[in-house]
Amino acid sequence: MATKVYIVYYSMYGHVEKLAEEIKKGASSVEGVEAKLWQVPETLPEEVLAKMSAPPKSDVPIITPHELAEADGLIFGFPTRFGMMAAQFKAFLDATGGLWRMQQLAGKPAGIFFSTGSQGGGQETTALTAITQLVHHGMIFVPIGYTFGAGMFDMENVKGGSPYGAGTFAGDGSRCPTKLELEQAFHQGKYFAIIAKKLKGSA
Repeated sequence: MATKVYIVYYSMYGHVEKLAEEIKKGASSVEGVEAKLWQVPETLPEEVLAKMSAPPKSDVPIITPHELAEADGLIFGFPTRFGMMAAQFKAFLDATGGLWRMQQLAGKPAGIFFSTGSQGGGQETTALTAITQLVHHGMIFVPIGYTFGAGMFDMENVKGGSPYGAGTFAGDGSRCPTKLELEQAFHQGKYFAIIAKKLKGSA
């Protein structure tokens, strides 16, 4: 049986989605791993999104809370709002009470990736505050640490991400994830998938 890795994200302007796509490529590069992209539901009405100049959502399927239990490993991605995960993703996690009651996510590995508007916008606080969600479900947090190697120490380029997970800076919204940020996302997907596969194999 393949190890199922679900990459579950919310993306308003596409920055998190670009990272998610690379994470999926990285996870899929591991033999015996089946990676799938999912979006969480939008909570803002269309007229508000239009005023915020948000582009239309992609055709990546919308996940329901109970579908999380199908995965052997979960990687969650979201933009930052004032140093914490966006409300859309928090609303989705707030709907996982039934899974918590039955302990259906306990023991599953979980990773995190993120996008912020600026260098001081929460590349670490967003991850730190998101970990509380994993803890209450009894999930096993899998950070990338410094396994990305030299890319973690690049001082010549502006680079998102941290030992907690891959990341990017959106700036005013026009900045796209850089080659280095996408490489880190690919690395996270591959690294996470290897660990998820090992954990499933030892169960």
